[in-house]
Amino acid sequence: MAQILDTALNQCTPEEQEAFRLRLATLRGSAVAASGADTPRPAPCTVVSHKFLPAYVGEQIASLYAVGAPSPSGPGGLERRTLPAGHHSAQSSTVHVYGCGVAVVHLEEHHRVESLTDLAVWRYRTYLQEPAWAGERITQLMKLHAAEGTPSREVPAPQYVLSVYELREHSWTSAGLDTALQLLATPSVLVNRQDPENVVSLGPDVEAAKFSEGWAHAEAVPFGGGVSKGVAGWSGVSYHPQPDERALTTSQIVALELDVQALWALSSHVLHTVEDGHDPVMPPEYGWRFLRSAYYRLTTARPTETAQHRVMREAILTTSELPDRLRAAQDALRDSRP
Repeated sequence: MAQILDTALNQCTPEEQEAFRLRLATLRGSAVAASGADTPRPAPCTVVSHKFLPAYVGEQIASLYAVGAPSPSGPGGLERRTLPAGHHSAQSSTVHVYGCGVAVVHLEEHHRVESLTDLAVWRYRTYLQEPAWAGERITQLMKLHAAEGTPSREVPAPQYVLSVYELREHSWTSAGLDTALQLLATPSVLVNRQDPENVVSLGPDVEAAKFSEGWAHAEAVPFGGGVSKGVAGWSGVSYHPQPDERALTTSQIVALELDVQALWALSSHVLHTVEDGHDPVMPPEYGWRFLRSAYYRLTTARPTETAQHRVMREAILTTSELPDRLRAAQDALRDSRP
């Protein structure tokens, strides 16, 4: 029987072989759970990675904003336009240009991994290249679309990368799924980062032990509703939606994170200016009243907002600490008025 199965698989495409193996792993996991002998453990899975790389550009962003395609405002109500980013390997790559002077690069990448440790290693290694690439790409686009005779400066590389992971195919049952989402949102416990230029796995036994003990990060905030589950952490968010229910969608999380990261970059610019001993100055339409409006739009529940969306929004805002930064930036801009 095994020989017949191998022969049949060899005649399938790589994508069909992958789908079969994932389905087989799922069935095996269900059978073990039914026998009462389920021990959550590392396993293959498919993940969609969303990376967000925000950079404050300032008033020079006007040339990019002028040529961008109009996009609907997100939860923060920020004016936004988009351009293709042209990343060499991402399934989708976009530069989101905000009228307030921020550009957020969004990369969507699809992966099948044998363990969450493999994904963690890939994450931190790509974090070494993506910020520099994002800064260079925004600079190139600004030079390309700048008005004739208008000088353009180099855009500094984004200071960080924020990731959102959508977990798709997997073989974990309830307890294993909870641990998997925790590890996706806070993967640093699976790798050795003493040398940032060469992040390496701590070994398969570490991930296995996390699954065995049902590990959860003390500062991560779970969210979800029904059988759909998510976890928000300081540097990442994970989510596993269920298509057979009216679940929160990953696109809703992405829409929120775009505005959150844009406002994080804007408030950081204001606060860094204060730290350097200068009074922050912003165009009147993007001063402290603009930040106050964004703050209330993000933190106030809407009449049509679902419970799932509300708990997701609160979890992401809590772990990002954005509300506190927005209030501090508002105060700084208000105090610097002539």
